[in-house]
Amino acid sequence: MREGSPGRARLAVLALLGSILVPLITAGLRSVLWVLAGLAALALAAVGVWWILAHTGVVRALGLVLAPAAPAAVLALYAAAGMLWAACLSLALWALALATARSALPSGHTASEQKATKAPRHPWVLMNPRSGGGKVGRFDLVDKARAAGCRVTLLDGDQDVTELARRAVAEGADLLAVAGGDGTQALVAEVAARHDLPFLVIPAGTRNHFALDLGLDRDDPAASLEALAEGVELRIDLGYAADRVFVNNASFGAYAFVVTDPAYRDAKARTTLRTLPGLLTGEDAPRLRARADRTHIDGLQALLVSNNPYGRAVDAAHPGRRGRLDSGLLGVVCVRVGNAAQAARLVRGPRSGEGLIRLSAAAVVVEADEDTLPAGIDGEHVVLPSPVVCRIAPGALRVRVPRRRPRTSWSGGGAADWPGVVRLALTSPRTTHTRP
Repeated sequence: MREGSPGRARLAVLALLGSILVPLITAGLRSVLWVLAGLAALALAAVGVWWILAHTGVVRALGLVLAPAAPAAVLALYAAAGMLWAACLSLALWALALATARSALPSGHTASEQKATKAPRHPWVLMNPRSGGGKVGRFDLVDKARAAGCRVTLLDGDQDVTELARRAVAEGADLLAVAGGDGTQALVAEVAARHDLPFLVIPAGTRNHFALDLGLDRDDPAASLEALAEGVELRIDLGYAADRVFVNNASFGAYAFVVTDPAYRDAKARTTLRTLPGLLTGEDAPRLRARADRTHIDGLQALLVSNNPYGRAVDAAHPGRRGRLDSGLLGVVCVRVGNAAQAARLVRGPRSGEGLIRLSAAAVVVEADEDTLPAGIDGEHVVLPSPVVCRIAPGALRVRVPRRRPRTSWSGGGAADWPGVVRLALTSPRTTHTRP
């Protein structure tokens, strides 16, 4: 575990104070009005985005104008009043404060338990040549895996991934690996967990979210093969939606319905804009109900259930990242927006009230009025019988990773812990080190 950094904590506190003092010194108490104007612009931009997504025709055209025009108008006002430089400097200091505050405090590993493991004797690797635009061929993964002692199976469109993994186990494989997308990773991970075999991730997909949270180098997929000779083992959780495993998330509602459209694969943006209005505001728009432990929520348009909670829905520094993969909890993000006013309140994030709801739970039950529910399981479209019970299996999967990897952890698990940052900043340098 990385120790806290008093130096970064002091920098975070100074940057935070600077972001407040710059507008106060420049405009005095009028700076409060400028801040309110900026928030109003963001709210109007959110309304514009809602009109684009939920409506067609004239209303969508107005949204296309409003979404960029509102923040542009406020920036023009800042410039006319000589406040633009102060606003930009204040925002830069605020971003610096957040970044340094999150990195100043001690952070743990993606999974709390690590141990050295012996090299596998009969590793098996499934590779999808089409994943990630052909990363398997581009990085010469087949030859590199065979040189590392792996038995390689290439996937074509007609093969059953789960059956291939089961057959490998029956033939004596003592490690299962996948070079492909997260959906393929999840199918093989389920077989590995069922037989208590170590699992190896080779990030050869398009996004590789699972590899990102494991700290793997997504720019060099072959580096994961180093784990065969010199690796450590992590015990992480697996999520289940009914009987389907997910390593990242299961999505329900508007997005899951969009991806059912056959045109989505070849024209994602166009298909989304065409189908979303009916899904969000139409008479036949899906409405979900969810029970997360003791919390009951209805009237949802979208629901995301993740294998461990995501730090933030939107985070420029760490988009879509999870601080841990062994908390034993599902992350739940619910969206319920019925009009422009509720869309404007989403600017406040989880504090917006009922529009955006975030929580953690050991189990989630998703229901709808239909007998079946479309779902996106790690990006793969499936149809599940309703209600769908989502649960987590703590420590179900043994993941083997290289001993040396770019990121073993990150500290962006949510909002910055400012009381902890201030305490660390005030710590005497003599107390931050101990004698061996």
